[in-house]
Amino acid sequence: MIPSREPLPVWAIAALVIAARAPDFLPGSAWCRMEGGSAAMPGVFGGLPVWWLPITVLFVPALPALQEWQISLAVYLVAFIHVAVVNGAAWRHRVPLFLTTTGVNRAVAQLLPKRRGVRFLDLGCGTGSVLLDMARLVPGGHYDGIETAPLSYLVSRWRVRGHAAVRVSCGNCWSEDFSSYDVVYACLSPQPMARLWHKACSEMRPGSLLISNTFDAPGVEPSCTIPVADCMHSVLYVWRMEEHCS
Repeated sequence: MIPSREPLPVWAIAALVIAARAPDFLPGSAWCRMEGGSAAMPGVFGGLPVWWLPITVLFVPALPALQEWQISLAVYLVAFIHVAVVNGAAWRHRVPLFLTTTGVNRAVAQLLPKRRGVRFLDLGCGTGSVLLDMARLVPGGHYDGIETAPLSYLVSRWRVRGHAAVRVSCGNCWSEDFSSYDVVYACLSPQPMARLWHKACSEMRPGSLLISNTFDAPGVEPSCTIPVADCMHSVLYVWRMEEHCS
């Protein structure tokens, strides 16, 4: 569940209004600096992570600089293609690329059954970090990942080469059968969670685990929640399927 945020203070709203009118009475460079500063205020008071601050501050001032440098249009085309092949799932499935932390991977590994032959599925495996950590921390299992974005898929395939217990395929999670897995792990987005929950209920075996990083299933109480002490303030939502899908 995404925590609620406090409303912006009046002075911050006023600064945004002033910034919107600034081009009428400020030179271009001064307006860009003011616009960058005012753009950062909603993020700061809205609770965005601190790494968003330089992005919001520098984005508008960077625009005239880029115009002055007369960068070739081919550079923008390459940048667009890069975003498309990395985050192609963002507009097709509403799932951008999220990289999990080592702390999350360790917490997930502690939830896996400690027996040989455990089957684990990572929905949207990205660069394969979760799969590689699971195979290292809980040896003797079978670790499968599925990834939609072409570049992320190629990176993960290259990283897991030589690991017999790890397999990565290109596709989307809706065509994957969950019934053979003991644990299904996902770090998606709020938008597909209701659909994921219904799919898990219809396919996963009693006693198996559905684990979601950061995003919960709307209206469904998890079996447990596990906060992770990492830079992302991650929370794992865990459902044991026989407790919820009877």
